[in-house]
Amino acid sequence: MSAIGSLVFCADCGNLLDGGSGDGKALLVCDVCGASCRDTASKVIVTHSKPSAFPSSLRAKRSEVQTLTEDDMQTDATIRQTCEKCGREEVRYYTQQLRSADEGSTVFYTCDCGHKWNTNN
Repeated sequence: MSAIGSLVFCADCGNLLDGGSGDGKALLVCDVCGASCRDTASKVIVTHSKPSAFPSSLRAKRSEVQTLTEDDMQTDATIRQTCEKCGREEVRYYTQQLRSADEGSTVFYTCDCGHKWNTNN
């Protein structure tokens, strides 16, 4: 016989047994195969698990993201684009999705001279 929660099943045939008094002294008899055992419905089973017992890729990513600082993240890149104001041929840029998902993103350019502009893809 085996107990799951307050349900008791016959270990021989798997039949659900009628619950006893729950005191552990009553004898339960299976109506299908005739096997008998003591009533274990009152038995309390307690388990403990360490968080590391169930590794999670999401938990690992969350931990990795939380440890990053703003200095660790590169927010812009460099591209060969001519600045309209000073003529410098290399500027920094980053993209951001400002419109709906089915439309292109907006590209923001910044030159070392301080000039800023954007274009929509």
